[in-house]
Amino acid sequence: MSVPTFEVLDGHDALEALSSLCQRIRCADPQRRAWEAADIQWWWRRSRRTDELGQLTCRDDTGTVSAAIVLTDFGEQCQLDVLTVPGCPGRELEAVWGIAADRARSWAGSTLEAIVDVHDEPFDDALRSEGFTDGEDAYVDAWLDAADRPPGPPLPGGFHLFSQAARPTSPHHLVARNEERVASRLAQCSLYDPELDLYVIGPDDAPCAYGLFWADPVTKVGLVEPMRTEAPHEHRGIASHVLAVGVDLLAQRGCDRLKVSSGGGLYVRAGFTPGPSARTLVRSAPRGAASIP
Repeated sequence: MSVPTFEVLDGHDALEALSSLCQRIRCADPQRRAWEAADIQWWWRRSRRTDELGQLTCRDDTGTVSAAIVLTDFGEQCQLDVLTVPGCPGRELEAVWGIAADRARSWAGSTLEAIVDVHDEPFDDALRSEGFTDGEDAYVDAWLDAADRPPGPPLPGGFHLFSQAARPTSPHHLVARNEERVASRLAQCSLYDPELDLYVIGPDDAPCAYGLFWADPVTKVGLVEPMRTEAPHEHRGIASHVLAVGVDLLAQRGCDRLKVSSGGGLYVRAGFTPGPSARTLVRSAPRGAASIP
């Protein structure tokens, strides 16, 4: 297949196809800077403007999705990702990158951010020709072997840890920063496990911290995404406790490698080591641009 043919997938079909593609990429190259299937599923937690556009996917000669051009609306900016299996022939890669650049050219919404890995120089060149410039952000993967995870501190007095499975709540503790349907959308994700959806209740009987942990039985990678402690309760060891419990659960689910897309101090203290990173290119919405094809 010298020139890839793309099809548009939307809704749950796109979710499943992109998840499987990310698993295929991870299994082919365990060290590569890449999104996990769980990242794609976490993004599914809320409806987005880009849901209506669908995602461009390409299949190889076996009929398996081998490449995708993904647009994800995060509000103030939209993210462009090109996902390809390792070993994709150079001519096919160039075609994929060219189509991604075409889609970027047509984006008429908010600021567009593209994530470019070190091995994607032709894609970098194609985007710069479309007016992209260096962004301020970089994406860093930090890793921890499950066998090397350290113990965490206990919770302070008056705070209690629960899982979404053990103490279902209405509304879900993630509603405040997402939408009312966050629980139902997470339930549509094959890797979501309410027993790994942890949150802490404070003395005022309100959620004050949370962490969501994703165990992938295909790749054996456990993802930490997201974690948060509300400002009045920071610097008390609450997040460290949630993280330690969460990574223990991931190890119990068979994950031998643990990952977080951050090199922050919380994760470094827990033993995570920053690995490969990717730079970003950004471009404001062009004037008079048409809607995405």
